[in-house]
Amino acid sequence: MSMKQIAAWALDTAAHRGATYCDARIVNDRQRGLATKNGKIGHAADSESMGVGIRVLVNQAWGFASTDDLSREAVERTAARAVEIARASSRVQQHPIRLAPEKPVIADWTNSCKIDPFSTSIEENLALLMACDKELRRVEGVTLAEAQMSLRRYEQWFYSSEGSDIHQTRFITGVGYDAYSFAGTEIQKRSYPNSFGGQYQNKGYELIEELRLLENAGRTAEEAVALHQAPQCPEGKYTIILGSSQLGLQIHESIGHPIELDRVLGMEANFAGTSFLTLDKLRNLRYGSEIVNVVADGTEAHGPGLGTFAYDDEGVPAQCTPIITHGEFTGYLSSRETAGNIGEQRSNGCMRAEGWNRIPLIRMTNVSILPGAKPLTLEQLIADTDDGIYMETNRSWSIDDKRYNFQFGCEAGWEIKNGKRGRMFKNPSYSGITTEFWNSMDAICSRDEWRLWGTPNCGKGQPMQTMGTGHGASPARFRNVTVGSAYKGT
Repeated sequence: MSMKQIAAWALDTAAHRGATYCDARIVNDRQRGLATKNGKIGHAADSESMGVGIRVLVNQAWGFASTDDLSREAVERTAARAVEIARASSRVQQHPIRLAPEKPVIADWTNSCKIDPFSTSIEENLALLMACDKELRRVEGVTLAEAQMSLRRYEQWFYSSEGSDIHQTRFITGVGYDAYSFAGTEIQKRSYPNSFGGQYQNKGYELIEELRLLENAGRTAEEAVALHQAPQCPEGKYTIILGSSQLGLQIHESIGHPIELDRVLGMEANFAGTSFLTLDKLRNLRYGSEIVNVVADGTEAHGPGLGTFAYDDEGVPAQCTPIITHGEFTGYLSSRETAGNIGEQRSNGCMRAEGWNRIPLIRMTNVSILPGAKPLTLEQLIADTDDGIYMETNRSWSIDDKRYNFQFGCEAGWEIKNGKRGRMFKNPSYSGITTEFWNSMDAICSRDEWRLWGTPNCGKGQPMQTMGTGHGASPARFRNVTVGSAYKGT
């Protein structure tokens, strides 16, 4: 049975029962997740899931239903249920839904993938993780070594009553490892290439080869052990330089979430609260200093980020939206339903669902800070800083439910004295207020230092959906930041 035929059953049933709009998303999602722990297999799973999610508008209210049974009877029954849900919703709805217009599209797209991750064997994958694990444990003082890998193929067919017919396939690869050192009452940790699972991109298995995992294991493990001998990060007001991946996390929490228009409008508050970026602040707020330029970019040109696609889950093309332009707040993440609330004629393409059994929500694409125009490496930036602290790799994060007051801890810090990187500090942390912090940024490294990081575990919604987002960043410097508050007394 063709995917088009399955979708036709849904669209026809919805129209027959009074829906003014309907879309059907058929998804085939294959995932492999592997992990090792101190030389043993910690986790191994290989799964495949397929089903259809049907979204309808009746009396200007949404209804959604899904099924993994793709028989005609089940699909028609599911479409009828979506219509019933929409009809019930319309009785209590306060704001009728009007979708911003969008031209129908017929398209077929696959992201760039040199090596299909599923052409590699589980044995081959585990052998690499075990080799990394062994390399970490070679270093005396490493108590726990963990390595993990995630491979995914996400194939989707989208059909709408407006005539869209879009087939997309995304290959997603992620890998990373962590070295822990327990001593006395203290645990220290170093991760590579990033914490919380490592690095993730819309790429094939070639990503794993690019990351040079084995070559970096020894240094990572040695730093974890060395942190125990390092002095505690000092407290006070300091100039800080944040590494690229930590700046990516800072963007995610203090720019990415507050620009989600459903949060701003109070339509969604699960798993991150609302937003301080009320509508009156659009083009009327000094978000950061002159050199802060942030975009939300889902296009392929931006890079192989977890927020890269050809069309979102409403059939809207990926776009690049200026979010902060020379420090001024200039844009939100929108949908066809919410675009009109900010005077836009069109959605900027940010609606995505975790899978076939979830309704699309406004999600971050690749929310990235643009690199500096003048050549500037991290080492040059350190040389240009008399006194300060360089911090890298996120260890903990905390931010209030309006995304305004935050406190972040990093795995490791280094003292900067007279323009030179000096001794290591343990338990570095910093805190601030979102707009004050971004206004304190006075330097950012250039394109050579820019990396597009993947955050695979962004939670939102009820029932909860986990989505991948991308964040590009170069290391940057911030002046007069409160340092050392997160780990007092540790």
